[in-house]
Amino acid sequence: MSTHVPVKVALVQINATVGDLAGNTGRIVEAARRGYAQGARLVLTPELGLCGYPPEDLLLRPAFMQACAEALSRCARALSRLPGLFVVVGHPHQFGDRGDVRSNSVSVPQRYNAASLLSEGRVLATYCKRELPNYQVFDERRYFASGRDAGQGAMVFEVGGLRFGIVICEDAWFDEPGQLAKAAGAQVLCVLNASPFHLGKLAEREQRMAQTARGLQMPLLYAHLAGAQDEVVFDGASFALDADGVVTARAPMFDEALTLVDVTERSARGALAEVPAIEAQAWAALVVGVREYVDKNGFPGVIIGLSGGIDSALVLAIAVDALGPQRVRTVMMPSPYTADISWIDARDMAQRLAVRYDEISIVPMFEDFKKSLAAEFAGCAEDATEENIQARIRGILLMALSNKFGSIVLTTGNKSEMATGYCTLYGDMAGGFAVIKDVAKTLVYRLAAWKNAQGREVIPERIITRPPSAELRRDQKDQDSLPPYEVLDAILARYMEQDQGIDEIVAAGFAPADVERVTRLIKINEYKRRQAPVGIRITHRAFGRDWRYPITSKFRA
Repeated sequence: MSTHVPVKVALVQINATVGDLAGNTGRIVEAARRGYAQGARLVLTPELGLCGYPPEDLLLRPAFMQACAEALSRCARALSRLPGLFVVVGHPHQFGDRGDVRSNSVSVPQRYNAASLLSEGRVLATYCKRELPNYQVFDERRYFASGRDAGQGAMVFEVGGLRFGIVICEDAWFDEPGQLAKAAGAQVLCVLNASPFHLGKLAEREQRMAQTARGLQMPLLYAHLAGAQDEVVFDGASFALDADGVVTARAPMFDEALTLVDVTERSARGALAEVPAIEAQAWAALVVGVREYVDKNGFPGVIIGLSGGIDSALVLAIAVDALGPQRVRTVMMPSPYTADISWIDARDMAQRLAVRYDEISIVPMFEDFKKSLAAEFAGCAEDATEENIQARIRGILLMALSNKFGSIVLTTGNKSEMATGYCTLYGDMAGGFAVIKDVAKTLVYRLAAWKNAQGREVIPERIITRPPSAELRRDQKDQDSLPPYEVLDAILARYMEQDQGIDEIVAAGFAPADVERVTRLIKINEYKRRQAPVGIRITHRAFGRDWRYPITSKFRA
């Protein structure tokens, strides 16, 4: 049994913006003051919370590193009037004035992913992250050296009679950093984090941290980032575990929060937020991703090409949840092949969500294009060329509205389409932010059904049940040129997300022709994806920063 009086610790999850040093510092200081007023004597903030995560090549700029050092000093001074409070702040750090040492023409970074202990106006100690992730979206070895290179061991400090050790994110997935902290006298392990969200990540995180806590036989406190940065989303859900690895406190997902935890050498107790269903997590991640990208980059609103199909309907519903109807504009651009029900469903959808809705027919422009190209195309049958012209006219119209009024165009292509190239460069791929580029078509349907089950039907049922079509030629259906989406998405998951080979996928029971077709389409359409707008990542492998395949390649397995 514990004989210590519990120490109250505040787990702070802030929505940091990369490069907003003043704003991030203000969030940290304000949260520390609130925690202090509620009895906290230790405040834990997220990994690199001072500068935002990931700062990427900003870290290579000496001016940025200097500004981060100055912001840390300002943060310490701002906390000077809170006697007895200890605050752990994540920040980039370097020793000396130079960020690089050159030896034999090889640049060796001397920057560190660090956490500093602040109290009563001073920086008392600094810990440098030892384990540097370099997989999926992580690229830390490009920027940081390991704390081992700095000759540092553990950082342990005492608050209220308890000794706390600090590690940073990836450190806690390895045994050595925690063991070093325990050997140095730590009774509680504190983990600072900025771990991008993907579906299932929270469960993985809590399970691994439970193993760490049980192995060390000490409570573990996990402070995590919230918000989004470009394509990655941070889901918050900071938590605490007791020494037996049981989750005993959890902050809400995806929102800024301050969670108070009472900690002894065996236990940690606080409020325990529920974990939402996986569809709710995906929806929240997409909403946060849109809101953060639009707001942090200063766009007044968004424009969506509304087709009457499920993809644009889903993007519209997400955008309204993220920004409100006043900041969302929709444009229906019918072609010669647009079905009447597409007009009806698009209007219905816009009315249900109370957004601005306009119609601009592309028929006159399409006819003009065909006339201009008639001599060149003489004797040629119509094919995908004419289909793509229609998509590109729509892209021109949407981008013209964006240029004139400042709102950003949200593209509506899903992961299945992006994978197989069922999308048009400078057409439906034209825009500034790809909301569902990491949402497979089967998940699109699940999310639409989930949204409609939340109280009112915002997506007309016919949009969900109607066979999907680009409507760029007569009687066109997606499945005319693609395998059923259940098959396509399963092959995509195995090949792209799980790195299974073609033979392995066929051995799992998929038709060889389907496997060859889908994997071939994935490979030959890399040149399109390389030109696609950035979009939200919700799986453990998305097309973007964690998919870096060559455009020119003869490898076919």
